[in-house]
Amino acid sequence: MHIQGVIFDNDGTLVDSEHTAARLLHSMLEEHAVILSADEVLRRFRGVQFALLMAQLREEHPHFEPEPFTRVYRERSMASFRQATAPMPGALEFVRDLKVPCCVASNGPRDKIETTLHSAGLLQYFTGMIVSAYEVNAWKPAPQLILAGAELMGLEPRHCLLVEDSHAGVQAGLAAGTQVVGYGVDTDFSAYEGMPGFHVAKDYSALATWLRVG
Repeated sequence: MHIQGVIFDNDGTLVDSEHTAARLLHSMLEEHAVILSADEVLRRFRGVQFALLMAQLREEHPHFEPEPFTRVYRERSMASFRQATAPMPGALEFVRDLKVPCCVASNGPRDKIETTLHSAGLLQYFTGMIVSAYEVNAWKPAPQLILAGAELMGLEPRHCLLVEDSHAGVQAGLAAGTQVVGYGVDTDFSAYEGMPGFHVAKDYSALATWLRVG
């Protein structure tokens, strides 16, 4: 194994934005009489194309109108992200000290990616190295977004490491042929244990150790 570049997911992997977004989404859904627990909102929201989540909610709640809801959610969430988005613990130091090229491949829109990275103090490390699913018209778990990240760095997927906190992201990376690290402690990655190319790291310290050993 020879890692020549690292592809990062953004939300919940580089920046601590998922819980902020999920809390807002939970509150707004309640305003529209869509009652889900905060944990359920986060579980269904994490790593999933937002339009698919909206479509699912419309099927479950016929009164729900995704288009105006999405427009208001985007406006309110961006305001929250601009005010304060922290880096995930250890992410800033890990990226700063990384010795190989890196990029961000996220299901989110570019303005959200750049806003959260800027607020977290990370945007300077990804100048010209961001790819959004909205730009390649493919969302995780499809592999095209990860393949686009590898291409952006000029690398073959097999020489890339994808750092992901969601099932959709892990599935995308494995399908693309990258090495994949299931990052964090909020997601149960046991379904992928033993699969070639899959690894786990509970935090950035563990990830740094794994990279040195690998």
